[in-house]
Amino acid sequence: MDKVVEEVEKVKKEWDEAYAKTQGHIKAIEEYGKSRRGGGGEGEVDATKEKNSLPRLNGLAQDGLALLQSLQFKLDLLAPQLPTEENVKSAQVLLESWKKQCQNVRVSLRNANLQAKANMRKAAQEERELLLGGGEESTIRRRNLQTKAGMTSAAESITESLRRTRQLMVQEVERSASTLMTFEESTGVLRKAETEYKGHRSLLMRTRNLLSTMQRQDVIDRVILAIGFILFSCAVLYVVSKRIGLLKLQRTVTAAIKAGMAQQGDIRRRGVENGPGFAQVYQDAVPKVEAPLGEPMHDEL
Repeated sequence: MDKVVEEVEKVKKEWDEAYAKTQGHIKAIEEYGKSRRGGGGEGEVDATKEKNSLPRLNGLAQDGLALLQSLQFKLDLLAPQLPTEENVKSAQVLLESWKKQCQNVRVSLRNANLQAKANMRKAAQEERELLLGGGEESTIRRRNLQTKAGMTSAAESITESLRRTRQLMVQEVERSASTLMTFEESTGVLRKAETEYKGHRSLLMRTRNLLSTMQRQDVIDRVILAIGFILFSCAVLYVVSKRIGLLKLQRTVTAAIKAGMAQQGDIRRRGVENGPGFAQVYQDAVPKVEAPLGEPMHDEL
């Protein structure tokens, strides 16, 4: 059999037991306050005892109703997990019937409390009539009433104290379980944070090493740029100085050539005027320059 089906059957069984117990408590509440005479004062049900027992039985009925609601909620969760569609529909129909039964239980509990109050009022009236009456029976009943009232009050007080203690213990256990779960979740979060921190720590170390390498490379690049700039400046100064010197030299040579050409032209004109012999004597007076005047000079650099 499927585990979900087994769990549903278990929930049904628990529902039947809890429903029967709750109905018994409601029946007991409904019977409270009724006086029975069977053998004088010993056979009568004491109205004060019943009145003190009523809160306890109401608490038991409320606990049973809470259990029924929890079983109803559990069936609501298990119904969609059943293996077949037929089982799901059957569980849903059963769930609807349980909801109606819970409503009927609430109504029955309210009616039972009303009936118990009516019974207690009636029993109190009868008790008052007996106490106000004369005779030995009234005296014995008053004594028994005082004794039973004290014992019942003490017992009910102890029962209520134990009930409150039990509720406080249950609440404390639930609070402790919730705190423990919170601690476990916090521990998991801290472990995860520690793991992430370790991963980030290695990343930070690598980043720090990369930054150190980049800083060293930046210093080296600055030094290289400074040296390159100095060398470039020296080269520029050298080229400029050489260019200026060559220009001066070129101008000097050009001026000298122009002066020689002018002197040679004067000599030739004088030779033509004075005759052929005079021109031959001064033919080589100015050295011949190989470079033509129209061709520009080239810089060897």
